Amino acid sequence: MFNFSIARLPRIEFGTGALKKLPDIIAGYGSCILLVTGARSFTGTEHWQSFVDQLKQRGISWQLCTITEEPSPVVVDNLVKTYADQSFDAVVGIGGGSALDAAKAIAGLLKVQHSVMDYLEGVGPELPYAGPATPFIAVPTTAGTGSEATKNAVLSIQGEHGFKKSFRHDKLVAEYAIVDPDLLHSCPPSVIAANGMDALTQLLESYVSTKSNAFTDALAISGLQAVRDALIPLYRQDGQLQEHREKMAYAALLSGITLAQVGLGSVHGLASPLGAFYPIPHGAVCGTLVASATRINIRSMLAREPNNQALAKYLHVAEILCQKRFIDPQAAFNALVDLLVDWTTELALPRLSHYGLQEIALDKVIANCRGSSIKTNPIVLDDEEIRQILLERL
Repeated sequence: MFNFSIARLPRIEFGTGALKKLPDIIAGYGSCILLVTGARSFTGTEHWQSFVDQLKQRGISWQLCTITEEPSPVVVDNLVKTYADQSFDAVVGIGGGSALDAAKAIAGLLKVQHSVMDYLEGVGPELPYAGPATPFIAVPTTAGTGSEATKNAVLSIQGEHGFKKSFRHDKLVAEYAIVDPDLLHSCPPSVIAANGMDALTQLLESYVSTKSNAFTDALAISGLQAVRDALIPLYRQDGQLQEHREKMAYAALLSGITLAQVGLGSVHGLASPLGAFYPIPHGAVCGTLVASATRINIRSMLAREPNNQALAKYLHVAEILCQKRFIDPQAAFNALVDLLVDWTTELALPRLSHYGLQEIALDKVIANCRGSSIKTNPIVLDDEEIRQILLERL
C-alpha cells in the first residue's frame, strides 16, 4: 500500500469559474489552436460567445471541429488528415468523454504520419508511440469519464466485428485540465445519471483494484463520498445544485486520476465488448452493471478467497455510501448491493436487452471481455460468474 509510483498528471485548475482562465492558458502556448467540441455541449451554451470574444481579444485564431458520437479510428484519422498541413500551438478539447478522447488522439497524431490504428491496443501492429504530441488542454463538460486526467483515448468501431480500444501513452496526458462545474449546467438528467454512475464505478473499481495503493485509495474514498452526497440530488434537481455539480465534477476528476494509476475491474472489462457490439453508451453500461458486478465479486471472494483484502474494502465502501457502521460483514455487503440497485433503478438506467443484447450472444461478449481493464479486478472471475453479471441486467 505504501510502495507505489504515480504516473504523470495534468496541471489541474478546478472550481466554479475556472473556464475564465482558459484563454490566458491557451495564449501561453501560442496564437493558433484546434478546438474540438461536442455537438452542443459547449457551443450551444452561454459560455461559447464569451470564450470566442476572449480568444479574439488575445489575437488567437482557431479551427473548430465537432464530435457527435463516440469517436472511431476513421473519424480521428480523417480529422488528422484535414488539419495535418496546419501548424497548431495546442489542441483544446471541450466536451464530454467522446470529445476529449477524440481531441487527445488528434493531438497525439497531428505531427505523426501514422494512422491511429498503428497504435491501438490489441487490434493493429501496436507500434511504439514516440510523439511528438501537440500540447493538449482538456475541459470536461460532463462529470463521468475522467478523461481529462488519463493518458488514453478510447476509440471504437461498432457492430458485429467491432471493438473498443485505447490509444495510450504518457505523452497524451493533458497539459492542463480545466474543470469548471458550471459547465455541467446543460447536462440533461439522463447524462447526469449515466456519467455519474460511470464515475462511481471507476472510483469503486480502482479502490478494490489489485494495484490499489494508499495514495489512490484516499482519492477514491473522497470521490465516493462526493458521489454519495451529490449524484441523486443533482439528478432530482433538488437542493444546492451548484454544490452538487461541484461534487460530481470533483468525483469524476478523481475517478480519472485513480483509474489511470491503478486500473479498473469487471464492469469496464465488459463495457469494452458491449460498447463495441451494441449501441450502448459507456456510462449506461457501467451504471447498469455495477450492482451485479459488485454482488458477484463479493460472492466469489467469500467462496474462493475469503481472506481477499478487497472484502474489507467493500465493507468500508458500504459504510461510506450507506452512512452507518456494520458489525456483520454480510449485512454490509447486502446493504451496499441493495443501495447500488436502488440507485440504478432511480436513475432509470436501461437493461442490456434495451440495446439489443440477447442471451444467445453472451458467449461472444464474455470471450471478448478479458482485456486490460478486467486484469485488475480483485478476483479472477470464471466465464460462468461473468455470465451471471450479464444475466442479472439482461
